[in-house]
Amino acid sequence: MLRDRIKYVDKLIVIPYLTLTLFSIVMVYSASSYSALFNYGNPHHYLPRQTVSVVIGYVVFLIAFFFPIKWLKNKKLVIWGIVITATSLFILLIFGREIYGARRWIETPFFNIQPAEFAKFMVIWYLAYILSKKQRKIAEDFFSAIVAPLILISLIVLFIYIQPDTGSSFIIVLIGAIMIFASGVSPKLGFGFGLIGVAGLLGLSRLIRQYGTSLFFLNEYRYNRFLGFWDPFTLAEGAGMQLVHSYYALGRGGLLGVGLGNSVQKTGFLPFPYTDFIVAIIGEEFGLVGILVLLLTFTLMASRLFLTAIRSKQTFESLLCLGIATMFMVQAFINLGGVIGVMPITGLTFPFVSYGGSSMIVLSASIGLVANVSVRINYNKDKANKS
Repeated sequence: MLRDRIKYVDKLIVIPYLTLTLFSIVMVYSASSYSALFNYGNPHHYLPRQTVSVVIGYVVFLIAFFFPIKWLKNKKLVIWGIVITATSLFILLIFGREIYGARRWIETPFFNIQPAEFAKFMVIWYLAYILSKKQRKIAEDFFSAIVAPLILISLIVLFIYIQPDTGSSFIIVLIGAIMIFASGVSPKLGFGFGLIGVAGLLGLSRLIRQYGTSLFFLNEYRYNRFLGFWDPFTLAEGAGMQLVHSYYALGRGGLLGVGLGNSVQKTGFLPFPYTDFIVAIIGEEFGLVGILVLLLTFTLMASRLFLTAIRSKQTFESLLCLGIATMFMVQAFINLGGVIGVMPITGLTFPFVSYGGSSMIVLSASIGLVANVSVRINYNKDKANKS
């Protein structure tokens, strides 16, 4: 069984995953050394923590890799997953730890838990389950079929948005939209809703520019993110600080970078150099070439996730892989967009590379499930070719 799984697994999913996670240990150590020395008196503070997160991620990956996919179709298991996710988000609002104006973490004696990361996967799992059950109903009466999923997703998004965590709530909205429209909706309807979504985002941006914090859904914390995005250099000492120093890091790195460990921006200039802005440090130390290698590796892995979704003949598995692939691509795009200033900073990390235990565990489990699906696909293909 183990030999067959190794033989038939999509290597272009697993190898990039291993490459990115191992690279994260090196980069988190490099990007965090000054902050760790300044805050904890130990430049190695984050190194063992990231290493442990990666090792736990590998264990979770293996569990997901061997996990019977059919168990994920169990209604009781899905309900328990929803209940646990909702409970953790509720606990977060009451007892969560507030850092820099956001309440996103539940503290435990051993590590901090970020429920929003687990909520992303729960939404993917739930939608794959419910949409695969409603294939005929979606084709016949689309709107009545998606009422229940939309209500549940809206509640989860609301809980996450008021933390505040705009980035994670936005990812969940996009995941939900793509999975719903990939589940059997007519192309005309999907295209129409896509146009409405784009127009809505443009209109929302205009409203925020015009009315700012007078809008009921926009507090000062979120509005400052937009101000820093629109005019970073004017607000270089405040809301625009992160983006300005991200530009400095990328500009200093040039084509080939200044070398591993030689970043200047990580020495107190660029906030969160080992989480939200680790790509900027990669750009400074390894240059444009380093960023391109990172993005090519990541894109190779993500493209295989989408390919696995397309190749699967099972609706549940196909939607599950599609949702996971979407989560990876959207999160990477939003993080990179914040680093290079094409969209507001949201506090999202770059998958597998940034520091963070909850993210590493959820993403590793997700990759393990897609790799699991790829084994069955390749095994059936090989069997059909031989017969």
